[in-house]
Amino acid sequence: MTLASRYLRSMALGRAMPRVGRKASLTAAATSALVVGVLAAAANPAVAAVGHRSWPPGYGGGRAVFVQTDGPAGNEVVAYSQSAAGTLTETAVYPTGGLGGILAGSVVDHLASQGSLVLDRADNTLIAVNAGSNTVSVFAVRGDRLRLTQVISSGGIFPVSVAVRGDLVYVLNALAGGDVQGFVAQAGRLVPLAGSARPLGLNPAAVPQYTNTPGQVAFSPDGSQLIVTTKANGNDVDVFGVHTDGYLTAEPTVNSEPGTVPFALAFSWSGDLVIAEAGTNALATFALQQSGVITQRGVVGTTQSATCWVTEIGGLLYASNAGSATVSSAAVGPAGSIALLGQTATDAGPVDSAASPGGRFLYVQTGGAGIVDEFAVGPGGSLTELGSVTVPDAVGGEGIAAS
Repeated sequence: MTLASRYLRSMALGRAMPRVGRKASLTAAATSALVVGVLAAAANPAVAAVGHRSWPPGYGGGRAVFVQTDGPAGNEVVAYSQSAAGTLTETAVYPTGGLGGILAGSVVDHLASQGSLVLDRADNTLIAVNAGSNTVSVFAVRGDRLRLTQVISSGGIFPVSVAVRGDLVYVLNALAGGDVQGFVAQAGRLVPLAGSARPLGLNPAAVPQYTNTPGQVAFSPDGSQLIVTTKANGNDVDVFGVHTDGYLTAEPTVNSEPGTVPFALAFSWSGDLVIAEAGTNALATFALQQSGVITQRGVVGTTQSATCWVTEIGGLLYASNAGSATVSSAAVGPAGSIALLGQTATDAGPVDSAASPGGRFLYVQTGGAGIVDEFAVGPGGSLTELGSVTVPDAVGGEGIAAS
């Protein structure tokens, strides 16, 4: 039974949610607060829902790529249909109902994060952060078409990254010291998980802002841990335990990685944690223990500049190097060893990237001119350029997802 269904069942029966394992009970106060949150969301259409629930006949279909603009005057998601050959064609532009944001000092990466636009394929929803208005937008997805269903507070200031695991969602807020806020996904909408916020305790005055804000939030492969990278504000990888009721441990295990500026993360095919280290321009693999402690297994320099983002495709890693206008490819071995394979040129300022299901294509968002570069993934991880599309009003934007 999902978290959402357990909450609804407990509400219908008029009692607190039953225990599910020794770590799983919600406190009475937390349960009551969540019920209040569900009822308030249902009673407030400005927060709970936007537009109608049904799709017009024949609406949408096929593979798609979605790109976020982060426009400070109005954030938008631009939708592209994907051809069988991997090329993209713009189909529509969807306002998120919120504002994009720009961190001080940023040029090609206004959010300085990874995972600001997340596609939940299981639930057919797309979640976008609105950093400038401290909100999160939820879209229903049907092929290359979107329908805005909700705009809701992120629970903090300047949301930059989203993690989804089943019906549990955590949003990373970057400013005022940083925090993570939990939500439960219910019928294509988000309900705040009362009492789930966890502060990161970063220095809110540290500058420059774009390198001193947290970079990404993500779940471990089995969902039992939540990982946050802090970049230069601590040079830490913070690991929270995730209880079966969706709540996190009160404090994270803090893994110090001095000078590395841990920015973005992924997981290898063998379950190793992979970190893109902007301070050393390297990719590093770590064993993630149940205690939250990480132990380095392998590291390789990219020989490039501003190695900040990383995407995994079937044992291969693709790291975006914003300062070099390249993507570095690397291979991860079974014991966490990592080997650099080569570099592929991109347009200026490559940032976030997304792989199509099955890993046949890689789409790299480049913030210098707001372009998405299209690549076919070949044998041995080689990248062959297919072309590119210019995303309207997306210079400096971040956030890309492929269906």
